[in-house]
Amino acid sequence: MTILGINGYHADSSAAIFVDGKLIAATEEERFTRVKHWAGFPAKAIAFCLKEAGITLEELDHIAIGRDPKAKLKNKMAFLAKNPLANVGMVMDRLKNAKSVSSLEDEFAKEFGVDAEMIKPKIHQIEHHRSHLASAFFASPFEESAILSIDGSGDFTTTMIGVGRGNKIEVLDSVDFPVSAGLFYTAFTQYLGFPHYGDEYKVMGLAPYGEPKYVDEIKKVLKFTDNGLFTWDQKYFTPATKIKLDYENNIPTVSQLYSSKIEDLFGPARSKGDELTQHHKDLASSVQRVCEELIMHILNKLQERTGLKNVCVAGGVAQNSVANGKILSQTPFEKVYIPSAGHDAGISMGAGLYLYNHVLENPRSEAIYSAYTGSRFTNDEIEAYLKEKGVDYVKLSDDELYDRVTDKLLEPGVVGWFSGRAEFGPRALGGRSIIADPRNDKAKELLNSKIKRRESFRPFAPSILKEYVGEYFTKVEDVPFMEKVLPIKPEKYDEIPAVTHVDGTGRLQTVMKDVSPRYYNLIDTFRKKTGTPILLNTSFNENEPIVNTPAEALDCYLRTDMDMLVMENIILEKKRD
Repeated sequence: MTILGINGYHADSSAAIFVDGKLIAATEEERFTRVKHWAGFPAKAIAFCLKEAGITLEELDHIAIGRDPKAKLKNKMAFLAKNPLANVGMVMDRLKNAKSVSSLEDEFAKEFGVDAEMIKPKIHQIEHHRSHLASAFFASPFEESAILSIDGSGDFTTTMIGVGRGNKIEVLDSVDFPVSAGLFYTAFTQYLGFPHYGDEYKVMGLAPYGEPKYVDEIKKVLKFTDNGLFTWDQKYFTPATKIKLDYENNIPTVSQLYSSKIEDLFGPARSKGDELTQHHKDLASSVQRVCEELIMHILNKLQERTGLKNVCVAGGVAQNSVANGKILSQTPFEKVYIPSAGHDAGISMGAGLYLYNHVLENPRSEAIYSAYTGSRFTNDEIEAYLKEKGVDYVKLSDDELYDRVTDKLLEPGVVGWFSGRAEFGPRALGGRSIIADPRNDKAKELLNSKIKRRESFRPFAPSILKEYVGEYFTKVEDVPFMEKVLPIKPEKYDEIPAVTHVDGTGRLQTVMKDVSPRYYNLIDTFRKKTGTPILLNTSFNENEPIVNTPAEALDCYLRTDMDMLVMENIILEKKRD
């Protein structure tokens, strides 16, 4: 049985394909269009997935799209009845957008030249948050688990809690739009002068530079409820009828979400490019703290309600790696699973899994610990491209490669590492990474100023061999997708300054030999030379989607101050005076 999952007509559009329940390929449309958070019909991602599975649309059995226009229809109609001006807001936008979803077969016909009537019976519409729940639970190793999906909004829901057992998911409760943890965080992200869709991680990165002085004031805005969920004081936010989510040129933009009451409470909003004052840092710290407390409030009540020891978490707010790192210490849960694409790109995977397991009642496949489901290129393909471009290179065996690359890191040098399949999700995990020596206290400044060209306060991640986590971190947890921030042992701060954030934490990736053999061996070679089983890892890009092809990798390497480019077994080096 073959199933194509889609996140379409929504930010972070993507596609995923399953054969008999096994994930064969998954990727975001932005990797092909080169537009961050690309929204629309993911035609290129679909074509890639079909090619990887070796099938045609005619041979495909099912198509699952993570969007159900009929979900909570009564709630939507009641909202519109109470708000007759809502035709200028997000709800009516999404209802209009539902027409695109309902004519999905026509989009396939236009993009792929197939018969719409052949496609139509294959289409299944899976509600947004059920897709999120499925992306976490059905990919997890747990037979039974509590589940949380929490994000901005989707299908008129912003938060959903449930329980997964075997191949079934039971929804327990939910929060309706506009009350939203994601929109709350976005509102303050905008207020702090970060206006672009997806900028929330900047607030998370800024938070450790401040003190959470405004927690009490922020709790006037966002209120926890006794049922284990939350509400908010609407006067601090733009009226729901005026919230706009636009996709002009397939680029998602959100209208201003905070009202003047936020400025009354915290002072004038910061404009983009203005100095970041201590007040702004303290506010970021306070917003992050309240977000963490909200997540723990929901999870603690969910554990109390279900009595379960395992939890799965997905949704855009599940990308808050600082909060994720505190789940096991601040709740009674004993194990947690968060997918590599917890944000909306993961909807494609979740929709496919929900259809295969819950709807069609098939048995579950093995747990997913690898995010390497994207593009891949052979040495022959890479060589042919470089010869066409007249670029000099050398080709080495694996052992020679690891030795040469680690020597370059020790100079110190910065290396673009393009190896195996690209990752699914926002984190580079050793497939499309820029790497450096974590012991180099100048590496962070170099990467931010000459390669990433981004804010100086944003940290870089440690990729650490799984066996050594206990030597460097105060907690030992599996973190295969770089989805948690954990405290680094104080005695290790001086050894790995480039990956130690200002608050003594690191957003780690635990590298497993059976999942990432080449990346593991590279780090292990570095360990043998230095005694440090860690590399600094950041995504291979420069204010763009992560590179997807050898051409994009070469272009990024040439226009930045990287010292070496590695593509499979092929090395390019810049000559320095």
